[in-house]
Amino acid sequence: MTFAQPQKLSELAELTGARMIGDADFPVLGTNEIHRVKSGDVVFVNHPKYYDRALQSAATVILIDKEVECPPGKALLISEDPFEAFNKINLHFTKITHFGETLHELEVGDNTQIHPSAVIGNNVKIGSNCIIYPNVVIGDRTEIGDNVIIQSNTVLGGDAFYYRKTEHRFERLVSVGNVVIENNVEIGNGCTIDRGVTDSTIIGEGSVLDNQIQIGHDTIIGKKCLIASQTGIAGCCIIENEVTIWGQVGMASGVRIESGTVLLAKCGVNRDLKKGTYFGPIAEEFKQYLRKEVKLKNLK
Repeated sequence: MTFAQPQKLSELAELTGARMIGDADFPVLGTNEIHRVKSGDVVFVNHPKYYDRALQSAATVILIDKEVECPPGKALLISEDPFEAFNKINLHFTKITHFGETLHELEVGDNTQIHPSAVIGNNVKIGSNCIIYPNVVIGDRTEIGDNVIIQSNTVLGGDAFYYRKTEHRFERLVSVGNVVIENNVEIGNGCTIDRGVTDSTIIGEGSVLDNQIQIGHDTIIGKKCLIASQTGIAGCCIIENEVTIWGQVGMASGVRIESGTVLLAKCGVNRDLKKGTYFGPIAEEFKQYLRKEVKLKNLK
């Protein structure tokens, strides 16, 4: 999330009750999750296992639960509960309406058809020559390009599946990002595409999604990808251009799939994959998988 105007480190310290290490006038441009963080952002970390990753990231301000040595050119916000403080910052700068308040500012391009039963949130942009079918739900801040088709019962911009476990319940990290659908995309019936936690979930130009597909927060789907029914892609994945994913593929969080890759049906992806054709519950190159199956068969 990028702030409408830069904030001072001291202002965020006051907002969150955190102790600051750094110049009070140190400029802060926004917040972001570690997977998408960039210069000027605040990132939070609340476990020693991830301290180094956060401190060495592109983030300029580290919201952390313990005082550590501050890298040159960065600042610290020290909080007893960085998770809660991060939520507080995001909610302060982003209005969450849950479709309960209509502010709209809806932009719709020429020749776009939107069925009356569609539900559209606030600050949504829809391009030209689009077709939005019955019962589609489009969440706040969603951006849709030109020549896009969205079939019935699809939800764009649901909450990210991002929680922490406490003694009594799961606590949600508030999602203040959005969904971006680029030009010439087709999305089938009953798909669910979660908005980013602090950035955008992106469906690249010319990609086609079948029915009943789940795409997690902050995932980026490249251009001209083809994704078949019942595929589940976790958050923060990067699917490069012209990747083909067949039915019931499951993908773990944070993996990258190289351009031109083919994932055959029911493939399980738990790591980054180079270009190739893959199959199996733990994805392996298809030819290798077949050779293994022949060897196993010959053992009988």
